[in-house]
Amino acid sequence: MSTLPPCPQCSSTYTYEDGSGLLICPECAHEWNPQAEESAEQENVVRDAFGNVLQDGDTVTVIKDLKVKGSSAVVKVGTKVKGIRLVEGDHDIDCRIDGIGAMQLKSEFVKKA
Repeated sequence: MSTLPPCPQCSSTYTYEDGSGLLICPECAHEWNPQAEESAEQENVVRDAFGNVLQDGDTVTVIKDLKVKGSSAVVKVGTKVKGIRLVEGDHDIDCRIDGIGAMQLKSEFVKKA
């Protein structure tokens, strides 16, 4: 007999599976798809250029010279960025770089320090 996960709303352990693959909680009548939750959790993972998982507050190092759009400044290789914040979008790191200011970076151009 397989064990089913508890209800995400009320934490009841009496969940059951209906014929279509949905899980149902008899106590609060909540219905959910366990495969959709697993894929949603995996989508939110941000990884650096080497596959390490990044989190808010991490320190990263730039691995490539990056031109700053609209300026003649360049973020040099080896620049350490402390206290990053992960955001949604193409540029998924929000940070502040000394000498340049607030920027957004792509995770593919950094490595976790």
